[in-house]
Amino acid sequence: MASLAESAKRSAAAGRRGAPSPAPSRSVSRAGQRRARAICSAGRLASGRRAPAGAGGTMELKKDSNAVSIDMLLIVHSEKRRAAQGAHSDRPADPGAPPQRRGGLQGVGNGIRRWQKLEGNDLHGTQLTVEVHPRDAMPQLFKKFSLAKRLQVDKNGNTRPRQPGGKDTHAYPWDRSSLKSMALDLRQFEKLDTYASQVTVKSGLEELVSDLLQEAHSDLEIVRAIWIWICHHIEYDIEAAQEKDRQAFKPTVILQTQKTNCDGYAGLFERMCRIAGVQCVTVPGYSKGFGYQLGQSFSGEFDHAWNAVFLEGRWHLVDSTWGSGLVDSSTSKFTFLYNEFYFLTHPALFIEDHFPDNKNWQLLKPPQSLRQFESNMYHKSEFYNKGMLSAQPQTSIIKTVNGKATVTIESCSPTLFMFMLNGKQEHGLLSLRKNGMKLDVYPPTAGTYKLQIFAKGNSEIYSSVLEYTLKCHCADNDVRLPAELHQPVGPSWFSEQMGITKPSHPEPVIYTSDGRCSVSFGVEEGISVLASLHGDDGPVTEETQRRYIFQLHREKQTELKVQLPHAGKFALKIFVKKRQEPGNYLFVFNYLICCTNTKVNWPVFPESFGNWGVDNELLEPLSGVLPANRNVPFKLKLHGVAKALVKGQDTWPLTLSPEGYWEGSCSTAGCQEVYVMVLENANHSFYSYILKYQVNAQ
Repeated sequence: MASLAESAKRSAAAGRRGAPSPAPSRSVSRAGQRRARAICSAGRLASGRRAPAGAGGTMELKKDSNAVSIDMLLIVHSEKRRAAQGAHSDRPADPGAPPQRRGGLQGVGNGIRRWQKLEGNDLHGTQLTVEVHPRDAMPQLFKKFSLAKRLQVDKNGNTRPRQPGGKDTHAYPWDRSSLKSMALDLRQFEKLDTYASQVTVKSGLEELVSDLLQEAHSDLEIVRAIWIWICHHIEYDIEAAQEKDRQAFKPTVILQTQKTNCDGYAGLFERMCRIAGVQCVTVPGYSKGFGYQLGQSFSGEFDHAWNAVFLEGRWHLVDSTWGSGLVDSSTSKFTFLYNEFYFLTHPALFIEDHFPDNKNWQLLKPPQSLRQFESNMYHKSEFYNKGMLSAQPQTSIIKTVNGKATVTIESCSPTLFMFMLNGKQEHGLLSLRKNGMKLDVYPPTAGTYKLQIFAKGNSEIYSSVLEYTLKCHCADNDVRLPAELHQPVGPSWFSEQMGITKPSHPEPVIYTSDGRCSVSFGVEEGISVLASLHGDDGPVTEETQRRYIFQLHREKQTELKVQLPHAGKFALKIFVKKRQEPGNYLFVFNYLICCTNTKVNWPVFPESFGNWGVDNELLEPLSGVLPANRNVPFKLKLHGVAKALVKGQDTWPLTLSPEGYWEGSCSTAGCQEVYVMVLENANHSFYSYILKYQVNAQ
């Protein structure tokens, strides 16, 4: 290390003599600033002895067993940079004035002190950083500021990043192994993320980086800390992006305003990584971001910029612009919304919305062409964040076949989905699968449609994960789905999770030839079920939606008897609620019931009241409308009642048979309504209404 110290001293002396500095390397910094660095670590002196002038090294102070060491980092700037910086000094130099010596020892933190020797008007002279640390501890300076192992040196002595090569590439298409380009356990970053997100700007960029590195102990953690800080503190400046304000790209301006555009994000990220001693480059290119339209072509000026960082022997990709939040397309306003997806993203996924100017920065084998980038299916980041694996079709523009288009998604775990066709949840059948979903779409007319698919994942919010352009040349007029047919259709893992098990009809569509059907399923203890029938026309109104369904309960089994008012397609909606909890019933799923028999004209079921027990059973009459001037038989199974009767113009008692049914009959003559009433306690005289029938007019 002594030779390195001498070399540093000679470099400094040469600079003072006006020796030309090496030509700048374009790949290192667009600002053209370069630093030659040397680490001095030579010779030890006992406490109380004075080091020779100009010597660099380690000085050991020995007073007791608690020995400490002092390490010094000498940073020497080239004459070209010093001259450029001196030219921007606020006060011109006075040739007749004697040289002024200024400088001092400034605290940086963590036991590190920085001393800067300033002569004349050169405010950027030799900088010396001193660290005091326990003798047996590794100096932090060597950990954080040694660039020898990270940067290559060109023939002129300039440092430059290594260009990507074969060992940096990943296979295409994605192998589903990981969303990241290296093995990560995000839990390892929890403490660091919390710390980095709370660091504030005190003065300049170097002090900010120094503060961030207090909790970072590896290159990976350094990059993570910088990434987290930028994503949580810098917002996207839409005005600067539109006006292409170059001032907004400068790190000093970004720290002041805490706003910038994608070039500023990428430039700031690169600058902070380089201060911390990590190789980083800015990559310009095309993107499928804000304002992107499906199927659009890319040409001309690049519209985005991101970064590549060198970690553990290979290059990795990050986009802090998209990691920080999003721009609302309707309001053009930015919202902070952290997105983990764009940190060390797997290149086979990154290429879906990032196309670099240099194909080598795709980090893919084989690399993709611009035309492939334009035509490939665009899976949004939330597609992968919410556990999606693949989708069919794999093209962004799809066409109907016989009036129908089908989309399927495979996910790594059960997930809730919904869709919109031109902004409405209509004209489709979406059924959930254990690991994904299937969607059949039936456009109502010929034309071009926007099909959006949303997924819920582990959050409470549905996020857009896929978008298709759907072209329909000929609609199927025989398929008209009810507007009230909501998603999902058919039972699934979700209905089972909500307490509905073993359905008699596992498929989402039920066909009936006579307009009647019976649907049964198991119900977990403590769960109440509610059902309603919905059609687009006919006598099914909001008041009678539940009157075409009669619900029967047998132990832990529920049966829904359904009678259709006419031919057509109907949505049978199923709701559940925990009996002991307040609140409304929650929608779980629905069936699509289809009937083509034009002779179907079933009446409503009788109206039931709150005292109709969950385990009661009605055998007859099932029709809620009784004929006039007839004797009508009644047969019911009622639990926990002492007496039962039917009340019309007169009162007719029901008797309990040996089989456990309450049976009897009544006349409908002279009345418009008929009620079934029960006495729950033999010691009481108050009867409760449980069923109500209408009587046809004479």
